[in-house]
Amino acid sequence: MKITVNSIPHDVTGPTLHDLLVELGYITQGQPLALATALNDQFIAKSDRHEIALYSGDRVEILTPMQGG
Repeated sequence: MKITVNSIPHDVTGPTLHDLLVELGYITQGQPLALATALNDQFIAKSDRHEIALYSGDRVEILTPMQGG
């Protein structure tokens, strides 16, 4: 299905937000990086990612912490 992740079009196979994070490498060997997610401008809690279905045309934002000063 075609979705947009951080303003970049992607063709993905995973049916859930969790599956998307695995497919794109944000979760490896079951260990997620510290990140925040939003689907179509709605914040999605980490505990809900396994249950949130994705549909063609969805917009996902994935935010990771940045260091700086």
